[in-house]
Amino acid sequence: MSTDLFEIIHTTRAMRRLKPDPVPKEMIEKILAAGQCAPTGGNAQHWGFLVVEDKDVMRQVQALYRQSWDTLAGPHYQSQIDAMDPGEARDKLQRQTDAAFHLTEHFHEAPHWIVACLRVGKGGGGPFDGASIYPAVQNMLLAARALGLGATLTTRHTVHSEEMDAIFGLPKGVRSFAILPIGYPLGNFGPVRRKPLAETVFKDRWGEAYF
Repeated sequence: MSTDLFEIIHTTRAMRRLKPDPVPKEMIEKILAAGQCAPTGGNAQHWGFLVVEDKDVMRQVQALYRQSWDTLAGPHYQSQIDAMDPGEARDKLQRQTDAAFHLTEHFHEAPHWIVACLRVGKGGGGPFDGASIYPAVQNMLLAARALGLGATLTTRHTVHSEEMDAIFGLPKGVRSFAILPIGYPLGNFGPVRRKPLAETVFKDRWGEAYF
């Protein structure tokens, strides 16, 4: 476990390789409670969190998740790799692709999923809906890291959103926005890899150096 907020933030990697061992319910409850502490538009709290442990449900979802890899994600990754010259950048993307494929193949073997859902408007959802659910998702990812658990954010299931939400038994007006597979990690936590701040932070006007 870690209690230093900045250490947690800087080491919350996407952990796509998880052990099948179950996690104590108390730890899952801590993660869920952290999610509910997140901000939400108008403090409406229109969210809902589905904890999935039923292997039959997981297998049904994984089958569609694999389809989305075969038709979209896999070809997208491969086209990027093929367009790159040999070197460190290409090797890095290949490792990322391998990890994403591992998650795809073993998605249903994670001991727990948290499915982040939101009640949407009559129009079926708007451009600001994510602002009321993804902060909760980030809180849960940070909480999992603080507890020494691996997790990752995936939204690829939404390629088959209607079928997926039917499998989850979601009522009309409720949509799933993310799935967080959670378990003990097979890999090690470490610093996240991001661009230098100088490349992404500007002062007063876009392009003006802040640093």
